[in-house]
Amino acid sequence: MTPEQLSQAILAITNNILAQRGDQSTTATLEDAAVERPRNKEHGDWASNVAMRFAKRIGANPREFATEIADALREVDGVASVDIAGPGFINIRLTAGAAGQVIREIVERGYEYGRNNSLSGRRINMEFVSANPTGPLHLGHTRWAALGDSLSRVLRAAGADLTAEYYINDAGSQMDKFGYSVLAAVRGEPTPEGGYPGEYIAELARQILAEIPEVVDLPEEEALVAVRERAYQLQMAEIKRSLEHFRVYFDVFFSERSLHETDPRAGRSPIEASVERLREQGHVYEEDGAVWVRTTDFTDDKDRVITRGNGVYTYFAADAAYYLSKKDRGFTEKIYLLGADHHGYVNRLKAIAGAAGEDPDTNIKVMIGQLVNLNGAKLSKRAGNIVELDDLLEWLGADALRYWLARYPADSPLSLEGEKLRSRSNENPVFYVQYAHARTSAVARNAAAAGVDTSVFAPDLLTHGTETDLIGALQEYPRVVGHSAELREPHRIARYLEDLAGYYHRWYDACRVTPLGDESVSPLHQTRLWLNNSVGIVIRNGLDLLGVEAPERM
Repeated sequence: MTPEQLSQAILAITNNILAQRGDQSTTATLEDAAVERPRNKEHGDWASNVAMRFAKRIGANPREFATEIADALREVDGVASVDIAGPGFINIRLTAGAAGQVIREIVERGYEYGRNNSLSGRRINMEFVSANPTGPLHLGHTRWAALGDSLSRVLRAAGADLTAEYYINDAGSQMDKFGYSVLAAVRGEPTPEGGYPGEYIAELARQILAEIPEVVDLPEEEALVAVRERAYQLQMAEIKRSLEHFRVYFDVFFSERSLHETDPRAGRSPIEASVERLREQGHVYEEDGAVWVRTTDFTDDKDRVITRGNGVYTYFAADAAYYLSKKDRGFTEKIYLLGADHHGYVNRLKAIAGAAGEDPDTNIKVMIGQLVNLNGAKLSKRAGNIVELDDLLEWLGADALRYWLARYPADSPLSLEGEKLRSRSNENPVFYVQYAHARTSAVARNAAAAGVDTSVFAPDLLTHGTETDLIGALQEYPRVVGHSAELREPHRIARYLEDLAGYYHRWYDACRVTPLGDESVSPLHQTRLWLNNSVGIVIRNGLDLLGVEAPERM
């Protein structure tokens, strides 16, 4: 019996009692009948406060109402005992056989166990990383890369139709600075003032010279365009390679330039169209020769200029056009993952949603991530003043870096110890969890060698205390995935996996899957192999949501 099945039984009993009392206006929901783990496991496997939720509404004593529910619940197959505690808590203990049925479900569903449809029908666009294509990815990008990709996996596991998007800031003055920097390197000249330094600029210059040596003889403007565009392509290709090595994947790479280009069908650019579309919503006005959006109507601290007096569009115009692009592509929810220095963008983006005729509270979500500091990391030899993602991956590996970045809430400052991430000890959470998975694989191999198979499944035999705890933890996994998606907090997956690994290691120390000496293979050995394999599946599923591998040997 799963927690959901138990909740369904409680729901049916509660509504039946309400109906018998003649109360047609009060009906319990599945949320009302939800069960949770008691803090003290001696109180039972599950607890419900449904009686206290409804007693006052129907004018009943909570303990008396709880007693009515408990009496009916004791008749449900798989329920071993029901007790009433305090003002009306219902504590429930399941039979070993009923609780252990989750093992079969896990093995049969495999990869699908824990996935659900709670977000089915919701079209979400999530933008993250979006680093300028003027240099390599660095430590500052790693947190949102890991968290953003993990969150996209969690939301999809909950049934969302999600598109992961990278916004390429390939328009504006930074691109010209980038182009001039590479062009100077091509010509053997010093980096221009305000330009981009670093060995990576020299590397780009060498590649461009090898591909188009004639660029040195081109006129200034023509040379700038040629060098800038090729350097942009090369740098963007490197960014994509770094992301792939970090196991971070995007469905869409959206170019800012496309917002400035004229749409032949509309006869104007998306930015030009955005001004008129916001004007139609009644939030645009003109003052001092400039065109403004009245974003203060939507809690912004000041109105925003969208077109300057000289006719030049502002960055706000590009932000508005980009938001409208997402709206036009059918995304009802837009999630922006921004860095710690972007707090000022929150009200600004929400104001754009409101000015576009959408609900800032439901159609847009802006998440701000705090900075991450990694002790022991060395500055890049190529870039000089940053810690490159590629160097971090070579030093720490994708598994350790992704896991540690995903196991903390995004809005908490994070300082990591590099050597701890590399350690192969139980003090390193990623090693602890991965080792648990590798151990499940080793147990399965040893069981096969000893002639233990899964032809028998008798969950009623799993009565050891460590087995009760382990099965209870396995039952919790779908709920953890659901909460992680609902709250947009993938760190809940990591913390759950650490707890599950602890339960598994304790079970491994106390219970044997393979016979000792001349002992014969028994149904208990075979059923424990089912339990072992189910743990491996859940750990593998959870690590997959974090973008971390589940090794079979360590």
